[in-house]
Amino acid sequence: MKFYSPLTADFFPNDTEDLGDDYSEYEGIPYTGKELTGYRDVIRDAIYEDVKDFYGDLMRYYREDDPVRRKVVRAVPNVDEVNGELVGSLWVDTDAPLTAEEQAVFCAYISGQYSDGWGEGFEQREIDVGDGKLYVHFWQDHDFELKRDVPDMTEFKKLLNRPKKPKMQLIGQDGNIFAIMGRASRLLKNAGQCDKAKEMCNRVTASKSYAEALGIISEYVETELSPTPAPKRDWGDAR
Repeated sequence: MKFYSPLTADFFPNDTEDLGDDYSEYEGIPYTGKELTGYRDVIRDAIYEDVKDFYGDLMRYYREDDPVRRKVVRAVPNVDEVNGELVGSLWVDTDAPLTAEEQAVFCAYISGQYSDGWGEGFEQREIDVGDGKLYVHFWQDHDFELKRDVPDMTEFKKLLNRPKKPKMQLIGQDGNIFAIMGRASRLLKNAGQCDKAKEMCNRVTASKSYAEALGIISEYVETELSPTPAPKRDWGDAR
């Protein structure tokens, strides 16, 4: 099997004189899969160098003794060009077909590896492309998704173009849950996410505890309680 996911990168050119005031030396130039097609071979070489010590198998860090562990022989990250865009691809060997539930468990594990396991380490790897440096991301911080078989690039672009969560501080602000909900709702509406604001308010109103309500709000806006990838290099802990 193959599983595909959107691929993005940050490009840091060697010559920055003609880039104007909008260019940030700390953030680089964002590249999507379309801009990355010309770098397919150099990215593949970088992946090979990064994974050769453990034969590229991300299942080495899978800790559970369950049907996924018994069925999936290995899972190796790579990149492929699909419909004129470079995408992340995961080559998966299995001893038996995965059920829908097992596939969901497997995809959740790989998402963890991409976000704060192997993928976190790889995106910090400097890839020299001659006229600058690339830092390639197998995971995106908004609505990441793995898709099986050849992806519909239109759907991939929708994933990449979904609005990111607005940021909202909780510490030092009014702790009344309705005040917090109101601030979060205004941020969502200002970001053009009125449907999300309504959905969030309905869920918060129906919640059964203060902690549950805060957790729900933190799903829609980025707060101190929102889950973020923790820096780690021990890939075996990423699940």
